[in-house]
Amino acid sequence: MLFPLQSRASRRDILFGALWLLVPGIGWLLNMGHRVRVVHRMQRGITPWPAWGEPRELLRHGVVTFTGMVWYGWPGVTLTGLGLHLEARALTITGVGLFLLAVSAIPGYMSHYCRAYDCREIFDPFRALSRVRQGGAAYWKAWSIVVPVMLSSSVGLLALGIGFLWTSVWFWQVAAFCFATVFTQGFDLDRRGTASHQSKPDC
Repeated sequence: MLFPLQSRASRRDILFGALWLLVPGIGWLLNMGHRVRVVHRMQRGITPWPAWGEPRELLRHGVVTFTGMVWYGWPGVTLTGLGLHLEARALTITGVGLFLLAVSAIPGYMSHYCRAYDCREIFDPFRALSRVRQGGAAYWKAWSIVVPVMLSSSVGLLALGIGFLWTSVWFWQVAAFCFATVFTQGFDLDRRGTASHQSKPDC
């Protein structure tokens, strides 16, 4: 899979992303924001790279989308932890189920948020889950690509661990592309003529 290694600009962005990961917390959030911008540009038919300008904006996108992940994931994580602590199997299984459900909803809201930076796309779990259903077989096919790529990215650990910085950034870019392709095509998120004000964050 060449994406996102097909151009000098994209390879340079991956390099910058890996270096940013050396900054704990902030670097990960900036990488999240970078992926949002890359997908946003692709949906508009704009060359996605380079996309590391305006770091404050990237950080804002990273914080907003990460907050969504926490919002979706905390019930499952809390119930799983409580179930393990109480040795309550049913509670643990329920928690794991809720967490997996949350994970399945994230790609849908991420792809829709990328289109116009509208925070309402993130914090509506019913809307996000309905899009997973509407994504159909194409959505699960994307997962069938993403999971092997995730596993192969661990090869970077063999390079004294430091190589994982680059392979992990590569993996997340591939995952963003796969899921964004499914939802962009399925919901016409790349249609032209979007008003310019819709590209402003509604947060």
